[in-house]
Amino acid sequence: MTETSTPATIRVDQFVAAPPDKVWRLLTEPELMRLWWAEGEVAAVVGHQFTLDMPGYGKQSCKVLEVDPPHRFVYTFTPAWTLSWRLEPEGAGTRVFLEHSGFNLDDARMADAFDRMGPGWRDVVLPRLADAAGQE
Repeated sequence: MTETSTPATIRVDQFVAAPPDKVWRLLTEPELMRLWWAEGEVAAVVGHQFTLDMPGYGKQSCKVLEVDPPHRFVYTFTPAWTLSWRLEPEGAGTRVFLEHSGFNLDDARMADAFDRMGPGWRDVVLPRLADAAGQE
């Protein structure tokens, strides 16, 4: 009998020195998302399908699953993964919580992606979001 593992999740958070409404716009408006992450016709509409053009990785299919402005935004990111963004006011800014779920660590490619993407979100992408909030 083969044992299957529970899909793994990357969990990271970042303080952003901007109110939740401003951070929400950075997550949900294409012209603002491209400033800190990727090109794509994102929209905060449940059921909306779009692609994100990831430098070096190509276009990734996405579908919006949940919208609760300006608190929660959830969409698929490739058929295997889900990105769940949660925004909470913190002082004069916002704490951004990201869960990137759906990694099957029994699959070597998925395990490698999990190992690379955790630091990528924490050390590169979310800090770029915080920087973009200060410039927007």
